[in-house]
Amino acid sequence: MAEAGSAYRVKFRGIADELRTAISCGKYPPGARLPGENELMERHGAARMTVRAALEVLKNEGLTWSRRGSGVYVRDDRPIRRNSPQRLRGDRSASWPSRWETDLTGRTLTIDNVEVAEEQAPHYVARVLGLHEPARVWARRRRNLVDGHPVMLSVSYFPASLVAGSALTRANPGPGGVYARLRELGKPAAAFREEIRARMPRGEEAKALRLEPGTPLVVIVRTAFTTTGEAIEVTEMTLDAGSYVLEYEFPA
Repeated sequence: MAEAGSAYRVKFRGIADELRTAISCGKYPPGARLPGENELMERHGAARMTVRAALEVLKNEGLTWSRRGSGVYVRDDRPIRRNSPQRLRGDRSASWPSRWETDLTGRTLTIDNVEVAEEQAPHYVARVLGLHEPARVWARRRRNLVDGHPVMLSVSYFPASLVAGSALTRANPGPGGVYARLRELGKPAAAFREEIRARMPRGEEAKALRLEPGTPLVVIVRTAFTTTGEAIEVTEMTLDAGSYVLEYEFPA
């Protein structure tokens, strides 16, 4: 029995090693679909359980991801570099790239699942915004995808008394985005604070981000302040930890 178990491990690790080498040498570039289970079974004379174990090794190493009913694909090993100071610079003009374009080079961003609604503020949001509970806020939810793969869920909260009737209550806030609209409302964002923590995903988050089992999240909560220190926005961003590098630059 021990010998059979040892042979099984040698077999699936050998298949995993071969696929890993093919990925590293470019035979299967980022986004490419790996051979299916049936093809690998025939090629290696292996049982389905053995092939699945080999593919699971690659997924656990972060080299691949799976799409239900479609197959296993090579993960793009170019992380999204998120540089908060650069993204949130206040001297941007219309000629500057979008905030997301500062993170991406030669990749395609799409946004879906956009929802905008007035609702009761979560307790922590009401506290940060200095609102008396029960408080009303406008919430803007969306999902960001890079090259068709979900990488981030986000929700932004604004005091209802501040943004009611403005473009911030519409799906498309217009040129310049939410900070341009806040400036028009007489509340320009002058400073930001970000709090970062890591945790495991909840079921609905794992489904929305198509996370493999065991993949953690990075959660960033950003608060925007006016020159007088008034909090005018709270945004919670939920990131696939395997897709990002968080980059910070500051003087010594």
